[in-house]
Amino acid sequence: MTLIAALLGWMFDGLEMGLFPLVARPALGELLQTTDRTEVSRWISIITAGFLVGAATGGVLFGWLGDRIGRVRAMTMSVLTYAVFSGACGLATEAWQVAGCRFIASLGMGGEWSLGVALVMEVWPDKSRAWLAAGIGAAANAGYLLIAALSLVLTAIATSLHARMLTVGIGEETVNWLTGNSGWRILMLFGAMPALLTFLIRLFVPESGKWEREKQEGSTTHWQTRDLLGVLIGAVAGCGLIAFWAIPDLHMLVRVGGTLVMVVIVTAGYLYPIVRYVQRSDQAEQRTDSSLRKTVRTLMLAASLSGVALLGTWGSIQWVPTWADELSKGEPTAKAYTQMCTAGGACIGCVLAALSGDWLGRRMTYMLLCVGSIAATFGVYQLNDSYGSQLLVTAFIAGMITAAFYGWLPLYLPELFTTKVRATGQGFGFNFGRILAAIGVLQLPVVMKNLEVGWPGACTAMSAVYLIGMVLIWFAPETKGKPLPT
Repeated sequence: MTLIAALLGWMFDGLEMGLFPLVARPALGELLQTTDRTEVSRWISIITAGFLVGAATGGVLFGWLGDRIGRVRAMTMSVLTYAVFSGACGLATEAWQVAGCRFIASLGMGGEWSLGVALVMEVWPDKSRAWLAAGIGAAANAGYLLIAALSLVLTAIATSLHARMLTVGIGEETVNWLTGNSGWRILMLFGAMPALLTFLIRLFVPESGKWEREKQEGSTTHWQTRDLLGVLIGAVAGCGLIAFWAIPDLHMLVRVGGTLVMVVIVTAGYLYPIVRYVQRSDQAEQRTDSSLRKTVRTLMLAASLSGVALLGTWGSIQWVPTWADELSKGEPTAKAYTQMCTAGGACIGCVLAALSGDWLGRRMTYMLLCVGSIAATFGVYQLNDSYGSQLLVTAFIAGMITAAFYGWLPLYLPELFTTKVRATGQGFGFNFGRILAAIGVLQLPVVMKNLEVGWPGACTAMSAVYLIGMVLIWFAPETKGKPLPT
């Protein structure tokens, strides 16, 4: 039941993340009442960056809750958060309302990842870790595939759905409101489906025995609510980071300087509750060799490794469906089919990456994924100039390689942290990478405008981040064959 609930949670995570790229242009075109592609693209970048900042904040916030009140209770709250506010996007009447709802929904999405990974890895035996990590990554990408398939179904039945809604007594104005502009509101309302999962979690999913032992020993009391002020300050700074790039005509030096300051504040704010916990824990255990420095170093390493993967994904491959939509010159199914190809490849890649981590070792697998991701990104963007079967095949390959990190990360990150800080440590490590990804997302419109390049040039340039990962991984410990730290 633990595994089923977690896999469903990750699948719905993927569904929610894959939803916005499919509906962004028709939704914002309606809400902004404009056909200006530049303005729509600017709002897409802002909303996407806000989503990433929210997910980073939620990873720390709900991770803190998971270590404080238990994995299951916190996971229930996280799923309910992202379900309710994702569905609420379908009722928006202004673009800023979508941005706000996506931000709050992403709090839950960021938290669910770290909580689900911690719970499953603690409940299942060590020998199952590679297969569990494979399932985690594949489930999330299955959600991407599912929402793309739902989009195709909705396109196919749009006319008949409109007629059926009228026959059951729904007013014509309401029906037109729901089904207009590719039916984006109906797709957004599908985002509320995961709310049903919360009943399954609360009724049938057992709490982690390892966390229960930590609670009995009293270590969970070292988490203090007042420390969450740091997370709040970090979240505000993250939103400030977005503002530096969202405000038009701001001088580049102001943007860059402000971004650096905000990143420092975000980092300090998100680290604060973890640092205070470790300090209290060391004091209670009367440790003479403080574990604080090692913990912070591990947190920053995890964040950097995750950041390379996330920035590579959100700065390059995530935009392949949008680019395919442009190349197809309005083909209504191009975006959905392209997303299905990248997601289908990602499902396979996540399984292969997790199993390779057990076979080749964690570090060598990460290194090979970085090399492969550079080649795959170049292939999909530089070898295609029209929408067709070749683009779909290269998109499948690119998805398989670049998204394989999301099978590797749930295998490796739990092995870096002990039980008492695992949920929060993973939440920070994985989701802080989203802050870096948000910065990358905000750069895309700037790069395309200043260098006068389209999606291929900007996204290929973003893939250079994998070069950093190729070096960084050799500073990380090899954990192959070692038990999960207690």
